[in-house]
Amino acid sequence: MNKTDLVEVVASRLEGSKAEASKAVEAVIAAIAHGIQTDEKVAISGFGTFLKKERAARRGINPATKEPMMIQASTTCSFKPAQALKEAI
Repeated sequence: MNKTDLVEVVASRLEGSKAEASKAVEAVIAAIAHGIQTDEKVAISGFGTFLKKERAARRGINPATKEPMMIQASTTCSFKPAQALKEAI
């Protein structure tokens, strides 16, 4: 399922227009992103938790040349599903 499919499902469940559903989906995505940026964690009961994770700099290997290289530190997002979501899947 991609974002367009998600908007269609939301529109049908809300019995509204795709434009309204698109705004709702965008608002939820923006709220989750903002929550991760500011609080580093967004927990949605029954769905799961989005977490901000820091990755330290580390040594890696360039797959093309097989030579060692340094991989820079980075920040990423992870998702831990709730038990209810695990059971539904």
